[in-house]
Amino acid sequence: MAETLLQTLKRAPGAIAWYVQDLMGDNSYQRYLEHHRSNHGEEHQPLSERQFWRQRMDDQDRNPGARCC
Repeated sequence: MAETLLQTLKRAPGAIAWYVQDLMGDNSYQRYLEHHRSNHGEEHQPLSERQFWRQRMDDQDRNPGARCC
């Protein structure tokens, strides 16, 4: 029981970091690369990280959705 609790406590910081990064969108470019690799293969080059974020910001500006400002 104590060993299980200790293992859970050891994993908690990593799980919290993953959740916050996912919530804030920090993993978006990595997810894009994984999606691109699995769906488009090597024949099409993925966007650079700079191009990805520029396109993402432009998309949000065109479609603000539920943002307050």
